[in-house]
Amino acid sequence: MGGKYRITGNTYPRMRRPRHRRKLILSASAAVVALGVAGWGTLQLIDVFTGGDKQANAAAHPKNCPSPKASAPAKVLPKPAAIKVNIYNATPRSGLAKAAAAELKKRGFTIGKVDNAPAAYDKKVPGTGMLLGGTTAMNGSFPVLATQLPGAATKTDTRSTADVDLIIGTKFKAFSTPTAAASALTALTKPAPAPSGC
Repeated sequence: MGGKYRITGNTYPRMRRPRHRRKLILSASAAVVALGVAGWGTLQLIDVFTGGDKQANAAAHPKNCPSPKASAPAKVLPKPAAIKVNIYNATPRSGLAKAAAAELKKRGFTIGKVDNAPAAYDKKVPGTGMLLGGTTAMNGSFPVLATQLPGAATKTDTRSTADVDLIIGTKFKAFSTPTAAASALTALTKPAPAPSGC
């Protein structure tokens, strides 16, 4: 060939395209990273929407959860007027049983005997008082009467009658205020809350 395309010297020009190895490596690496990120993102989305391992663990180890139930019905307690209270004074202070009887009568209770405590309890009740009655009084009369005298001890005997005894103890000062007693009685009659789910 002649002219300006004349080949001179001993070196011939290369006719193939130069290799771009660096670009190929970078492109391949970028593709691998992109695929990895896409796969990881997909797994995260699957975990978010399906619960992932938590759901699998729950299926493998199911909990013994109680079935949901309706709240327990409210307690039915006797009205103060239906409770006959015998009041006994076990303290050295005179006239205490009579004053207590008058106060409880104002609050709607039916008053029975009013006297000094029998020898078995006279000056032997160290707290504010003691409620004494038959076994049926434990879930009936005692809770209602206890709203008037918080902290009173309770004891059952073999009587078959529905009346209960209130034996005033040496630490007795006064009954609860009518407002506090009413609030305590309302709390007793509220239905129990339904059990929470697992």
